[in-house]
Amino acid sequence: MIEQTHANPARNHSSFRKIVRLYSISAIAVSGFVAAGGSFNCAAAERSASKLAQGFSYRHDEVREKPWSVHIVKVDLSNPDFELHTTLGQGTRFGMATLSEQIRTIPREVGKPVAGINGDYYLTDRPYAGDPKGLQITRGELISAPCDWTCFWLDAAGVPHMTNVLGRFAVTWPNGPKSPFGLNEERASDAVVLYTAAVGKSTRTSGGREIVLERNGTNSWLPLRPGQAYAAQVREVREAGDTPLNKDTMVLSLGRKMLSRVPKVTPGTVLQISTATTPDIRGAKTAVGGGPPLVRKGKVIERNDNSVRHPRAAIGWNKQFFFLVEVDGRQRNLSVGMTDIELGNYLLGLGCEEAMSLDGGGSATFWLYGQVMNNPSEGRERPMGNALVVVQKDKK
Repeated sequence: MIEQTHANPARNHSSFRKIVRLYSISAIAVSGFVAAGGSFNCAAAERSASKLAQGFSYRHDEVREKPWSVHIVKVDLSNPDFELHTTLGQGTRFGMATLSEQIRTIPREVGKPVAGINGDYYLTDRPYAGDPKGLQITRGELISAPCDWTCFWLDAAGVPHMTNVLGRFAVTWPNGPKSPFGLNEERASDAVVLYTAAVGKSTRTSGGREIVLERNGTNSWLPLRPGQAYAAQVREVREAGDTPLNKDTMVLSLGRKMLSRVPKVTPGTVLQISTATTPDIRGAKTAVGGGPPLVRKGKVIERNDNSVRHPRAAIGWNKQFFFLVEVDGRQRNLSVGMTDIELGNYLLGLGCEEAMSLDGGGSATFWLYGQVMNNPSEGRERPMGNALVVVQKDKK
């Protein structure tokens, strides 16, 4: 999360080098990274890159007069060997973990992680620490509902989008009445929330009524996906909270004030669950929340409240490439950070036609081939809720 804090002035940045040339890096074997201060050993990397990965490159820019230190990965959208995935703090469920730790949870069959950056804003308070603020889709699974902020998503054809997505999630009760619901989030006393195993081992709620749902016959079932309709059979009704969760069940949780507003159900009842959205993001395999938008249709979005520089992270793209960009900040001898306008102009200079900010501040982290390349403003990696990771698929 972005917060008003300052970096440790004692941190040594002497190991940083000026790297303004674009380096193509082997996605097969790279050993040219050294741990000191996150610097990049150029000669070793070039020796390792005898087999270049087409369409994937890294660069580190330093602008001394600001100063700025910026890390960029550029990926060819047309190269099917590379995919963009999201992670969760605890692998398959909510939690807090560093970017490096989250990347290690990506299943081997998905491919080899080659680059990563921090993701959405997130809750830090228990019991839902790590809950992303906005939309998250991980390998097609709907993890977190959209909020009223901008989000980034890839449609079924892999085309990137930056929009506000409106969740129209609803449960249809017997005889027709409907109730909107939230997804994997803290439940208020006058709300309905649907929980899946992504939130953890249980709903972590207190009181109210909880309806355990299972597959109805052979109809489509979990993992939950956006833009779908599910027939869910009631397995159990509990007049209490903190219901256990597993990969085969969902729990519809009703706050205390909702009990008199919805019909009572019994085991065997079939409910209709809809995960519709506007726009329709059915088939999307990857999505992450964030904001604000920085570049739209090739123009930087101007703002009035933009005078403070912070560490920043962003994703940008054009018709050919997408870019993961991280700017260090709060470190006057290395990098002071950017405002949203400065970051938008920088992304425009890279060639981005669209771009969106991600979480920043102490969360701003840039990972490449097993190494944190930047200098996080708190002097170390900070645990976060989720991340965006470039994965190279294994060649068959």
